[in-house]
Amino acid sequence: MCLLLFAWQTGSSFPLIVAANRDEQLDRPARSFCTLRDQHPRVLGGHDDLAGGTWLAANEHGVVAGLTNRPSPGGRDPNKRTRGELPLVLVGGRTASDGVEALVRRIRPDDYNPAWLLVGDRRSLFYLEVAPGRPVSVQPLAPGVHVLENAPLGEPSPKVERVRSLLAASDGVESPWTTLPEILADHMVPVAEVHEAASDGGGVSRRLETFAACVHTDGYGTRSATLLAVPPATAGETRMLVADGPPCTAPFVDVTGCWTR
Repeated sequence: MCLLLFAWQTGSSFPLIVAANRDEQLDRPARSFCTLRDQHPRVLGGHDDLAGGTWLAANEHGVVAGLTNRPSPGGRDPNKRTRGELPLVLVGGRTASDGVEALVRRIRPDDYNPAWLLVGDRRSLFYLEVAPGRPVSVQPLAPGVHVLENAPLGEPSPKVERVRSLLAASDGVESPWTTLPEILADHMVPVAEVHEAASDGGGVSRRLETFAACVHTDGYGTRSATLLAVPPATAGETRMLVADGPPCTAPFVDVTGCWTR
């Protein structure tokens, strides 16, 4: 997963809205949506058919968790456990707080390649960092819009700033089903901002195409997209839409009914 947007307690009619693009090798087998856990709590999300686990998951209580990978100079260590296990731990309880407590208690960061995660529900939102050699870092977040790519949350990012500018120029997250699909499908690469970040010592060294929200390169790109809206506690199930392919061409399909199947 290379782009996560969590809008939490922003004054919208939904306490939590999530928009996400998953970027990956095009030939890596995966399902953009399936039932990840049938027993209580029921969990829906994408599935990595190669390594197992998921990049984004939600449970029937309105807990949503997603991750982005932290790039490593030597690449991913294939001998470590899949990072896709981490969101599943986070959505294993009734609340985001329960999930954070379980993850901190159960995992050894040295067993995983490094990653950043967001997990939230109607009442709380957390940012976590899993990195070898130190305990899991947990940061409660304030109400607002939080955008995470393959970089630490809050670090200057041309990609994040582009997403924020599109959101500010639109109707915002009050109308997520009209606004956010267009943002996830955006192909604009903020070239000037990327070059400026590099010249300022930002350490930018990746393909320019990956700074777009919707990524297209040879052999790698945006494989799927997901939109979720967690309603107030008395207002029914979490609404969930999934695009099985890049959101610039693949339609979003409403899979909300799968909560009760």
